[in-house]
Amino acid sequence: MLIKKYTPDWTVHFVKLKGEIEKGLEGLDCQIEHVGSTSVANLDAKDIIDIDIVYREEWEFEKIKAGLIEIGYYHNGNQGIEQREVFKRTGQLTHEVLDAIVHHLYVCPMDSQALERHILSRDFMRKNDWARLKYQNMKYELAEQAHQDKKRYAELKELHVNDFINSIIESEKTNADQSN
Repeated sequence: MLIKKYTPDWTVHFVKLKGEIEKGLEGLDCQIEHVGSTSVANLDAKDIIDIDIVYREEWEFEKIKAGLIEIGYYHNGNQGIEQREVFKRTGQLTHEVLDAIVHHLYVCPMDSQALERHILSRDFMRKNDWARLKYQNMKYELAEQAHQDKKRYAELKELHVNDFINSIIESEKTNADQSN
């Protein structure tokens, strides 16, 4: 099955990954966020940990990039999403944690729309069971439509889930504006 039942192991996996990534970025001023479905308690998901490394100043990106390369990642560009740089394992260095836990690693400036999208949707689903359940049901339906094919699932998710996530983000932005 493409979608797995929620497990608290995902939080444990994130903490392990974060610890190893922090070692590679020692001395750099950045924060490491657990985002995506595995960051929301009780949300069934694909068994992949999504991580955003967040930096403040533009010049910090090159230092983060160098640190990640040092621990066995390569920069794979933004893959079509502005202000969200993708890093993947090179396969040249082996690491018992970084190679054992499937994860997606992104590096974003603090003002990135992709980062904002990740944080707002994560936080909204953490606070609203109805949204978490609706999103979970959508994911199961799409996985079934895709016949459990990862590539087809990703395509369907892109088509059908964006409207739901966009509505969450607009709701969160409106609430934030009204609070100010």
